[in-house]
Amino acid sequence: MTGLMSRVLSRRAARTCDAAAPERPRESTWRLCKELSPLLRLLILTQLAFNIGFFAVLPFLAEHLGTAIGMAGWLVGFVLGLRTFSQQGLFVVGGWLVDRFGVRPVVLAGCVLRIAGFVWLGYAEASWTVIGAVLVIGFAAALFSPAVESEVARQAVVWEEGGHGPRTRVLALFSVAGQAGAFVGPLLGALLLAVDFRTACLAGAAVFVLVLAGHLWLMPQHIPGRVRVRERGGARALLRNRRFLALCCAYGTYLLAYNQLYLALPDEVQRAAGSQAPLSWLFALSSVLVVFTQLPVTRWAGDRLDLRRSLTAGLLLIASGFAVVAAARPAGWTGAAGLLPAAGFVILLTVGQMLVVPAARAWVPDLAEEGRLGLYMGALSSVSGLIVLAGSAATGFLLDVGLPAAVPWLVLAAVPALAVAVLPRREKGAGTAA
Repeated sequence: MTGLMSRVLSRRAARTCDAAAPERPRESTWRLCKELSPLLRLLILTQLAFNIGFFAVLPFLAEHLGTAIGMAGWLVGFVLGLRTFSQQGLFVVGGWLVDRFGVRPVVLAGCVLRIAGFVWLGYAEASWTVIGAVLVIGFAAALFSPAVESEVARQAVVWEEGGHGPRTRVLALFSVAGQAGAFVGPLLGALLLAVDFRTACLAGAAVFVLVLAGHLWLMPQHIPGRVRVRERGGARALLRNRRFLALCCAYGTYLLAYNQLYLALPDEVQRAAGSQAPLSWLFALSSVLVVFTQLPVTRWAGDRLDLRRSLTAGLLLIASGFAVVAAARPAGWTGAAGLLPAAGFVILLTVGQMLVVPAARAWVPDLAEEGRLGLYMGALSSVSGLIVLAGSAATGFLLDVGLPAAVPWLVLAAVPALAVAVLPRREKGAGTAA
């Protein structure tokens, strides 16, 4: 990526020096979609479909494990963390496979496994069968997500080099598609849960059947410009890349915070409302915010912040979301008033996410070796998965042991705040990379 990035940076410098250049028109989501290549549109629509199927099931998994299966709180937290680890933690394997075999076969294999995992989860009734299904579901995403994400990142750099604008615009649109799916998925899941949890799982599997069919028909066998890497040695160089590993650790704290939408937030909503019925509306709130404000937030950040500052601002906003709930918990509010801190947490977490995710993904191509983008995108998620696995079990324990109500939320607030210190420093001459 080195030669490519030097050309990108030189073009940025030229644009900065050209004071007479007219301002680029502010693109709408629809206009931006029309300007993308057919491959980028396919990948972005894939992310939309992935999340519809996924979020029709996942937000309701903790409640199902605790009530229908009868798992203890720490075990629920461990299973949720295991799901994230088997997905995020094994992204590095999926990324390596993408670099070696290409995007299409890895995406297709992941879809097949996700279909099998959702069907298995729908019929699982014992702890060990649930764990097996969760592992299959997670590993499926460890195959198809690095394939899609790395190719979107690579195409976003090509887009930027072609003079269409910063790569974060494409990556922000990718996030918008994902959150649109995250909006529709819980609403679909809530409707299907009126039947039972199995029906929701089978509907999620059906969505992935459609994704599989679409990729069999539309995904090209070979993507121009993508070179398959055969030689070994990429992992060794990656482990010596301290700046990249620092980015992984900081991003992992964001992912741990995001995972609390499925662990700490349901517990808070249950306490405040007496049920988890408002949970789907809070997920909808998060998704609506991303769908309607991600592109303006990304443009605002791109005009004012480099990638490191965007990540810093996002992590601090996420920390403040946990602090809001911690400050309100001693009051013990219930009902509508009791849900206000949870809503504040979701809003601050979501705005932080809108700053963190495009910036982190946009930074990876600058740090990756030539031809190893899949491996590096996978490693970004794998290190994060390790952090989530340990952190989710610890969070489940904190929520279970009867500590003062604010303590777990204060601990969770400290994690992303401290992560700011480990962000890699911006190299001299890098300019505004957003």
